[in-house]
Amino acid sequence: MKKLLSYIWPSTRRFSSEINGTLEITYINGKKVLDTENANYSYGSLQKILEFGLTKVDLKSVENILLLGMGGGSIIHSLRNTFEYTNNIVAVEIDPAIIKLAEDEFGIATSEKLQIIEADAFQFAKTSKEKFQLIIIDLFIDTKVPSIFYGREFCENISKMIQKKGFVIFNVGVNLEKQSAVIETLLSNFGKGFEFQLHQKVNGTNTLLIGAKSIAN
Repeated sequence: MKKLLSYIWPSTRRFSSEINGTLEITYINGKKVLDTENANYSYGSLQKILEFGLTKVDLKSVENILLLGMGGGSIIHSLRNTFEYTNNIVAVEIDPAIIKLAEDEFGIATSEKLQIIEADAFQFAKTSKEKFQLIIIDLFIDTKVPSIFYGREFCENISKMIQKKGFVIFNVGVNLEKQSAVIETLLSNFGKGFEFQLHQKVNGTNTLLIGAKSIAN
């Protein structure tokens, strides 16, 4: 009955987060979505944006994935169900409130092939020794990506974590211009070891950078 009513009267519950402010779980058109006051975090437009990025990567060759910024886990759901990806995923999320909502509301929890780590993505990238074949970067606080994730140190650390012939999908921002200083900075900071595709206005809003690491790096 609740699912049926959601097509007529969407219902919203609100939760408090010290990091992301007010979080909203809305039941609309038979499904739940996770939002902040100004942006979709999971199971809405963001899921479609990252799914687009995944279509540009050869997932059959990817043995493990690092997700920096888990949100409610919608891209994990997409990987498992839409793309039938069965290998290991490590998800890093700084906000304990979001980790709890992901489990309680969407059934996303640590399991045999999914490790969820409560940590700051910058520090994780700085200290981790593990290598990954695909890194997905989705590090928004509300509608903004903190500038530290555009910096040279973060980009160099990400590069070190990606295996040869591996990939990175970076959800760079909302409504960025093609000649944006952010994009130019990122391309410079990642260096010449990647071949990048730039996709703008994905789902009408977001800019994705998708990089393939060369064999020589």
